[in-house]
Amino acid sequence: MPIPLRDPERIMRRLEWTVIRRLDGLLHGDYRTLFLGAGLDLADLREYQYHDDVRHIDWNVTARLDAPYVREYHEDRDLTAWFLADCSPSIDFGSRTIRKSALAQDFVAVLARVLSRHGNRVAAALWGDALHAVIPPGAGRRHVLTILKRMIAATHPGDGRVTDVGAFLHAAHPLLTRRSLVFVLSDFISDTGFGDALGRLAERHEVIAVRLHDPLEAELPDLGLVTVEDAETGEQLFVDTHDRAFRRRFVEAAERREAALRRTFRDAGVDALELSTQSDVGEAILRFAELRRLRRRLAGGAILPRGGRRPDALPVA
Repeated sequence: MPIPLRDPERIMRRLEWTVIRRLDGLLHGDYRTLFLGAGLDLADLREYQYHDDVRHIDWNVTARLDAPYVREYHEDRDLTAWFLADCSPSIDFGSRTIRKSALAQDFVAVLARVLSRHGNRVAAALWGDALHAVIPPGAGRRHVLTILKRMIAATHPGDGRVTDVGAFLHAAHPLLTRRSLVFVLSDFISDTGFGDALGRLAERHEVIAVRLHDPLEAELPDLGLVTVEDAETGEQLFVDTHDRAFRRRFVEAAERREAALRRTFRDAGVDALELSTQSDVGEAILRFAELRRLRRRLAGGAILPRGGRRPDALPVA
């Protein structure tokens, strides 16, 4: 039985009352300290590291300390935020009351509305089997509703091909003509590796990977004999979930996939916000923001570029 489409207006009204107003008050002005980049206000000085832009080298400090140092600036207040949203069939899954696709829609509604309320522009690129929708930068409630409507209508049945996140990021890269705040929303279940494409994006932009997941993807319950189906390829498999050894192998495979994903985020130099279908979107965003502030205070405000040593992705359940 087909799932009825969600109503963008209803989503926005619910989130404006329960989430956006609270975040608006707490995050207003704070994103200048969360996202460093191309601005005028000096944020910090730190030692030059591989992949840093040589145009940011402070030659006076470099001469005094006999080591190259670079300047970092607070992001300009008028920024552009891009939501690169994976709308492939695997996103349209949820073991309980909410699907990963609905979680992505709520996240975009919250962040896009909070950012656009203060004069910033938001844009989106949607991906299924190809880059099939681009919503150019704009502001205001109506523009956010347009993004939501396109996201809700974007998910389509599988065509036998597994999502290629790397191809998605490569296709989206030319769209970002100015330095932007970029949210990559996906479950990152990909046919090929995407670390290089993600790292290339992070060399110029402030990139946050928003990983969407469901508890059933990490651990199978004991349900007896069941048929499982790949949402994208349509392949079906008959499994015995009563078999403890099978459930243990499933968990071990999920843990290996999780570790590999965290390494990819770390090596690409991006933070990851993990959203479960059991998460509260507002609380997750606030916890993530606080973790970023804490980490930067402990690190003295420095941002480590791609390839530098940094903590693993910040988990926000």
